[in-house]
This record gives sequence, structure tokens and C-alpha cells, in this order.
Amino acid sequence: MSKKMLMIISAVVIVLGGLFVVSMLIARVLLGDADVKIAGNRGVGLVEVRGMILDSRETVRQLRYFLKQDEIRAVVLRVDSPGGVVAPSQEICEEVRKFAARKKIIVSMGSLAASGGYYVSAPATLIYANPGTLTASIGVILKLSNIETLMDRIGIKSHTLKTGKYKDSGSPLRKLSEDDRAMLQSVIDSTHEQFVRAVASGRKLPVQQVRRIADGRILSGEQALALKLVDRLGTLQDAIEEAGRLSGIEGEPEVVLPPRKKVNYWDLLADGTEGALEKALGRASGGMLLMYGRE
Repeated sequence: MSKKMLMIISAVVIVLGGLFVVSMLIARVLLGDADVKIAGNRGVGLVEVRGMILDSRETVRQLRYFLKQDEIRAVVLRVDSPGGVVAPSQEICEEVRKFAARKKIIVSMGSLAASGGYYVSAPATLIYANPGTLTASIGVILKLSNIETLMDRIGIKSHTLKTGKYKDSGSPLRKLSEDDRAMLQSVIDSTHEQFVRAVASGRKLPVQQVRRIADGRILSGEQALALKLVDRLGTLQDAIEEAGRLSGIEGEPEVVLPPRKKVNYWDLLADGTEGALEKALGRASGGMLLMYGRE
């Protein structure tokens, strides 16, 4: 290899190395990886649940972080979500319940806190909603598609080998049988009952009272207050001030955001590829997911 070629290769390596370092610095600035400092014992933590609830890990991490900080006297959970997948909603709900047993946790509902968004709020110490917040929607939904006719039209045949009659229930490649429908409905009924019991327990209401309104209906914050699904009408700032009062803070509390999750940049690159693969597999499998959400 000529000296000139070696110089070119060396220059390319240096440039690429420099670009990598710069990109990591930019990612560090944007994503952050340092803990926040808490001044005194006047802190009220702020945790946000925004958008579809697809994963519980980050919300759980933040709640556990604040639970361990002696300087944090209470937490406000800001919920602005239409709901999401059943299991992550249940995991956040359970973490809120555990938190409320040791410190005050006040929910502040934004424009939308329905289905899974209400589920995660139910065990809080106190729930604030705006008068026009859309909330409740206590119910479960499972959406299935059937493309059997389309497959026939384009001349594609599918063959399924299985170990039991229910193994491909919900497949988009065949009609839903009555047995399939009954089996899936039993699963939906079970998860719906779990939702009802969680609300009744969290809100300290009779199960039958919750069951009467657990038909998927949406309520305004004002309607939810009348039905005892929320405690007060008010803003995020009202919830922060109440969190301070309930936890014994005199004067205005200091609002503390959770530290951003520390980032392993190599994992970040790997996760991007893995996430794309998971999405592709989800689409291919038909994406059967039980949802505490709406269409």
C-alpha cells in the first residue's frame, strides 16, 4: 500500500472518529445523563405520563427515584394519555399504589386521561382534573382484522400448522369462529374486571358502583367529579400546591424534574435497529394487543 493511500485512510478514520465524538456530545446534550440536585426538603417531584402507554419502565424508574429521595416530600403525576396496553398500565398503577403508601402522590389530569390513563391515576392520594378533561372510559378493547378475502383475490394461500384449535385465534388469515370469539371475550371480560376492581380499590368505591359506569363511556372532569372518579377540579399548579400542603411544605414547593435516564450510546444505536425489527414483526403477526384505550 502506497504512502499516499495510507494518508488518505488515516484522514478518513480521523474524520469519522471526530464525527462520532461530536454526535455523542450532541446526544449527551439532548438526552442528558446527569442526576439533578435537590435543594432543601421542599421538593415536589413531577413525573409525566404522556401519549400512548406502551412501556412502563421509564415511569416506574422515575417514581422509584423520587421515592428514595428524602428531600422529595411528594410527587405530582401529570397524566395526558388516551390509554394504552394493559400490562404496562397495570405496572404503573401498581407503582403509584406503592408510592402512595409511603408518600403523597397527586394526579393532575391534562386534556385526556382516559382508559389506561385513568387506570394509572386511580390509586393516587388525590386526583385533580380540569373541568373539560376527558377521562374515565373504563373498558377494554381488542381490535382484529381479517384479510382472507383479499388473499383469495390476489391468489395467495396460507397454511397454518398448530398444536391446538385456539393457537391461531385472531389470525387475520381466517375467520373468527364462535369458539374463538367466546375465548377472546372471556379474556377481555377478565381484564375488564381487573380494571373495575383497580378503580374501586384506588378510589375506595363499591365495586358495583364502578361497574355501573364501566361501559367505556368518556366523562368530562366535571362529570367525573360528580361520580367520585376524581377529587377536585383544578390545574397542574393547583395540584403542585396541594402536594406541598399535604406533605407539610410551608410556602411554595420547589418543583423537581426527574434525572434523565443515563444513556449507553452503543445500546442506543443497537436499540434503533432492534426497535425497527420489533415493529416489523408486530405488523407481520397481526399485533394482537389488549388495550385499555379507544379506537
